[in-house]
Amino acid sequence: MSSSHELFNQEATKMNKNLLLELFVEELPPKALKKLGEAFAANLATSLKSQGLCAADSIATPYASPRRLATHVTCVAAKAADKQVQQKLMPVAVALDANGNATPALLKKLAALGADAAVVPSLKRQPDGKAEALFLDSMVPGATLAEGLQAALEAALAALPIPKVMSYQLADGWSSVNFVRPAHRLLALHGNDVVDVDVLGLQAGRETQGHRFEAANPIVAIRDADSYAQQLESEGAVIAGFAARRAEIEKQLKAAAAKEGLQPIDDDALLDEVTALVERPNVLTCAFEEEFLDVPQECLILTMKANQKYFPLLRDSRLTNKFLVVSNIRPADASAVIGGNERVVRPRLADAKFFFDQDRKKSLMDRIPGLAKVVYHNKLGSQGERVERVAALARAIGHKLGGEALAGQAGRAAVLAKADLLTDMVGEFPELQGIMGRYYALHDGEPVDIADAIEDHYKPRFAGDELPRGDVGLCVALADKLQTLADMFGIGQLPTGDKDPFALRRHAFGMIRMLIERDLPLDLPGLFAATKLTDAKVIGQLSEFIYERLAGSLREQGYSALEVDAVVGLRPQRLGDIPKRLAAVRAFAALPEAASLAAANKRVGNILKKVAGAVAAQVDAGLLREAAEVALHGALGNAKPQADAAFERGDYTASLQALAALKGPVDAFFDDVMVNAEDPALRANRLGLLATLHQAMNRVADLSRLSG
Repeated sequence: MSSSHELFNQEATKMNKNLLLELFVEELPPKALKKLGEAFAANLATSLKSQGLCAADSIATPYASPRRLATHVTCVAAKAADKQVQQKLMPVAVALDANGNATPALLKKLAALGADAAVVPSLKRQPDGKAEALFLDSMVPGATLAEGLQAALEAALAALPIPKVMSYQLADGWSSVNFVRPAHRLLALHGNDVVDVDVLGLQAGRETQGHRFEAANPIVAIRDADSYAQQLESEGAVIAGFAARRAEIEKQLKAAAAKEGLQPIDDDALLDEVTALVERPNVLTCAFEEEFLDVPQECLILTMKANQKYFPLLRDSRLTNKFLVVSNIRPADASAVIGGNERVVRPRLADAKFFFDQDRKKSLMDRIPGLAKVVYHNKLGSQGERVERVAALARAIGHKLGGEALAGQAGRAAVLAKADLLTDMVGEFPELQGIMGRYYALHDGEPVDIADAIEDHYKPRFAGDELPRGDVGLCVALADKLQTLADMFGIGQLPTGDKDPFALRRHAFGMIRMLIERDLPLDLPGLFAATKLTDAKVIGQLSEFIYERLAGSLREQGYSALEVDAVVGLRPQRLGDIPKRLAAVRAFAALPEAASLAAANKRVGNILKKVAGAVAAQVDAGLLREAAEVALHGALGNAKPQADAAFERGDYTASLQALAALKGPVDAFFDDVMVNAEDPALRANRLGLLATLHQAMNRVADLSRLSG
């Protein structure tokens, strides 16, 4: 019997063909299209593989256009191979009576599985825990492609990351279904054979529709699974693959820009969105009146990208009056399309110019009283009150970094930093906050350093973003982020799980980057004190939050968990020292003495933890009895001053390496000396010696953590 099944399975394998599945729908949400296409293909392939209908190395190729989701899967079987399965029935004591005959319970179980008493002699007895059980061997038929694809299709659609589901009626006028957009056709081909599946009220066939306006035929009959993409492009005027369509748009954008001697703006998100809006891309060059270039280019670029999905053209990073539009049609004469897009963009640019002209009629300083009417948080007062807190903190930081001059500039910049929130331009385009503040500050006659600081105080806005360009901006940015953290922690608004509505994690990362990358001589306790935080519990929570973000950031940068734990575990108050401490730990770990000293340090720490009360790092040389403790005390006397001197001058590598000479004396001490001596004076003196050793070894990092 097994040989016949093997023969059948071999024949089924020979019937492997490529599979194509397409759901033809109304226009899909463009920002979600790429993920929808990828998820549809991945979910479908995963389900087919789990059912044994395609090989583990089968390749699923996603296709996604504004009006279709499709997947091409290689090497799909017409029927999954049959499987030999073994099923536990019940304990032998329950299944068989004293004479070895089947009990009613066993017969009932077999009947439920479609078997009868004839199979009882073939049942297997196997150990099952402390008892024996009966097992039934059976052959489970593999799923047919129609059965498996039906299940896979339903599962794939149910698992799609749909932003918002809509409900619509089917053609019968009575039934309704839920999906991201109404679906109109279902195509399912195994090789050149239609697979009998249905979903969303649609029965699978081989027909789909091409481009809404430019298809050679409104209906495209797909010959086989492998001709899908080629037929859609040649007969339907559609580039079905998202990646292929994106590459075509990118190629056309570069060619059109090069023809003008310009460069298209680089924006992957915009390119993805436009790719999801067209099926047959055609890039055209348009222009607007040069008078609009008097408006800050950030405003014009944002309105063209966000509202019109256009690609502005640049010359040496400066905006020109030309832009590219990606059309979905390719007329012989494109002048009407070009003219239409130029007419559409003109009112947008005129609005931006109007906002810019109106905003400059009132200075930033004159807008500041209005911040008192803007609520920041119901427990923290208005934006005006928040600005006062940030300005005071910025002045304190500026005073520490550059004296009265920098403190005055930082305070002035902090006072003006949020005033652009009340301008028409920022009201229309919130993304321009800070950027417009800089333009308006320069128009008001503010110094460049202060204007730059108004823009830069939001930096870094995201991972990898640049830091503020000057000291004034650095003071205001640090103050803004730290005060936000202090305010929110002060009212108990801590991030939880993946919820962080006030972007406190981003603020903490930004603060950490500024302190470390600019090597600022500022310590965390001093910064916390400058925020006027007084609650010790809140200060502790905020401190731990920052150190946790710091540890995660350092691990992402490539430092090992042991290195990070050793340095961050000491909670160094000045974060600017962190890179030097990590470099010192890495150099120390490479020494042959490192492992032994790290283990000894851990042992010393454990001994000291068990002692009731604090142990003073003091040694009475007159109480040293054993040769090993005398030798360790002498070695410490030589190494500790060298290590301390190097530490004080910031040479942490030399500080740790000076301790390498202690390996021999430390090893000998633990081999030859009883720390917990019966004599209280000797015991206290030896604990003092260990406390001195522990103190010397853990100034740069907690070396015990290097031992794992």
